[in-house]
This record gives sequence, C-alpha cells and structure tokens, in this order.
Amino acid sequence: MPSLKTPILLIATSALLAGCSSGGFLDRERPDEFAVQRQAPLVVPPDFNLVPPAPGAPRPTEGTASGQALEALFGGPAPRSQVETSAIDRAGAAEPGIRSSVGDPETNTVAKGSVTRDIIAAPEGDGASAQAVIPS
Repeated sequence: MPSLKTPILLIATSALLAGCSSGGFLDRERPDEFAVQRQAPLVVPPDFNLVPPAPGAPRPTEGTASGQALEALFGGPAPRSQVETSAIDRAGAAEPGIRSSVGDPETNTVAKGSVTRDIIAAPEGDGASAQAVIPS
C-alpha cells in the first residue's frame, strides 16, 4: 500500500502545478484590464432636434482615457489662494513654457567652473580622511 501513495501524490501535485502554468493548452486569451474604459451612462438629451454624431467620432462628453485619468488625479483647474498669488507675484512670474525650454538641447547654461565639476566627478571615499574647516 505505501508504494501506491507515492504515485498518487505525484499525480495530484502535477495536476495542481499544471493549473498554475501560463503556456500550452491551458493558456487562454485574457482582456487587457488596463485598456478597459468605463462608458458614460446613457442620458436623454433635453433637445430632441440634435444631430447624431458621425460614426467613429469620439463622444464629446467623455474625452480620452488619459484625460479622465489626469482629471481624477489632479482635478480641474483650482483657483489660487491669496497667499499663493502673493508669493508668485513677489517671486516674479515665469514664462509659460519654461519647463519645455529648460530641457531643450539648444538652451544655454551657465558653466559653474572646474571646482564644481571636480566635486561632482570626485570618487566616493570612506570619509576617513575628511576634514572640516570652521572659519573664525
């Protein structure tokens, strides 16, 4: 009887592990859960003289999935508080496209000199020979 337990245990283990496989005849086509988009509810329009949309045209009330995600994450444009407006006015307003122009390869930058370049390029040490000078 003990010799019969081992093959039954091996067959049962193999069957359980076969359910975990992702290839072969057990593989199935699954929908991409990140590509699914929620549809807007059906609404009866107040004006029945509306023209139906063109086939294939996006629905005007829905927008794109990326637009909906941005709206859900960051919300719509919020009015600035008085403190924030005052701080921005004192700091000076930046150009509207400043983030785009900073990353542009044609943007001129200021050279900080060889000392800064040497500090950035210096190899990392263990700190045993580090010294600090406190001016008096």
